[in-house]
Amino acid sequence: MSERWEPAAFKERIDTILGEFLVEEAGHLVRIDPALQPVGEQLQSAAGHGKRLRAAFCYWGWRAAGQPDSDALVRAAASMELIHAAAIVHDDIIDDSLLRHHLPTVHTALRTYLAGRPRARSAARSLAMLVGDHLMSLAGQLFAVSGLPAAYLTRARPMWAQLARELIAGECLEILSTGTGPDPDVSLKVVRYKTAKYTVEQPLLIGSLLAGASPVLRAGLSAYGLPLGEAFQLRDDLLGLFGEPGDTGKDSRDDLRGHRPTTLLAKAWQAALPAQRDHLAGVLGRRDLDEEQLRDVRDLMTALKAPQAVEHMIVSRVREAVGHLDGLGMPQHARRALTDLARSVTDRRN
Repeated sequence: MSERWEPAAFKERIDTILGEFLVEEAGHLVRIDPALQPVGEQLQSAAGHGKRLRAAFCYWGWRAAGQPDSDALVRAAASMELIHAAAIVHDDIIDDSLLRHHLPTVHTALRTYLAGRPRARSAARSLAMLVGDHLMSLAGQLFAVSGLPAAYLTRARPMWAQLARELIAGECLEILSTGTGPDPDVSLKVVRYKTAKYTVEQPLLIGSLLAGASPVLRAGLSAYGLPLGEAFQLRDDLLGLFGEPGDTGKDSRDDLRGHRPTTLLAKAWQAALPAQRDHLAGVLGRRDLDEEQLRDVRDLMTALKAPQAVEHMIVSRVREAVGHLDGLGMPQHARRALTDLARSVTDRRN
């Protein structure tokens, strides 16, 4: 790989690694029993999409420490995408989401294999939960057999454990705060632990730990990664409600139907008058929310300047993140790549 950051070429490397790894795993399952074929198919489908951002941050955490391109490191970085796939499968079950990347979510797809059977919906959700669990297990396996020296892997294992703990904590916090009064502080804590840390900061730190980076460099990467991860999820909140389903691949009503504790909702609630809060409260959590009601909520949030407030939070966090790269002793190509990534993960339509 050249010193210039080439996202498409990197994505192809990750896609190839994951494709081959999961085809092999699906084969193991089918050899146990042919009835497991749909489970194997969903393992592959769940990890078959995405921009491979988490793998990219792991890779550039390694390169920032002065290490060269490495196929073994890229395999280790690919394991970050299996963590993400596991989190998405579980998140879609919790949120009862029907679409992801324009395709049925795992629990929705598995219902087609169980059509006509008693309690098909419950069984499909149970199968999907196990698919998510297995993806997390496979992430650890791919990391362990990446080909990196055991001493390198040992350096990163505490951060791997921290990543898993905080990801679960963030998901639990979202569930515990769903349906409660919107609170910006609570929303930001959910953003930080459910998404921000495992999307940017922790993959960066895992890559840098694998590389033997100094504490000073790791602290700088953390200071870059956390605000950028928050900006990434804040953009996701905006796209979730205001994005076009043709771009996002998801239903724009999902966050409102689920009464999810997004920062966008918290900012709108904070700015709203009592009558406007009553209006919002009347649509939050409604499973029968229609397109007209969605437009009303969008208009109300726009009038309250909630999207503008979130946009300002995104811009300020990106600026903060990139500013932390100054003065860090890293190769110029790594600084350029991390600067480019900071723009691309927040300036997006899906």
